[in-house]
Amino acid sequence: MENLSSENSSVLSVKDWAITIFISGLPLIGIIMLFVWAFSDDTNLNKKNWAKGNLLILLILFIIGMSFLFLFGGIALLANIYN
Repeated sequence: MENLSSENSSVLSVKDWAITIFISGLPLIGIIMLFVWAFSDDTNLNKKNWAKGNLLILLILFIIGMSFLFLFGGIALLANIYN
């Protein structure tokens, strides 16, 4: 079992969560910070798991979005070719 320091497993305050959510909402910086928080060793455990969860959700949404793009884009291209 990991030997976690009390700093890495302490509960984050409301102010810390507000800053974290604000930073993660910034367009390019947010995604970069999600990777930093998810894979850094000295990040709070709660923030680390939250960042990993957000990255997983973003990956799932990206895959769904690309699937729809290719499906409906391909249908539109085929309809355009045969008209």
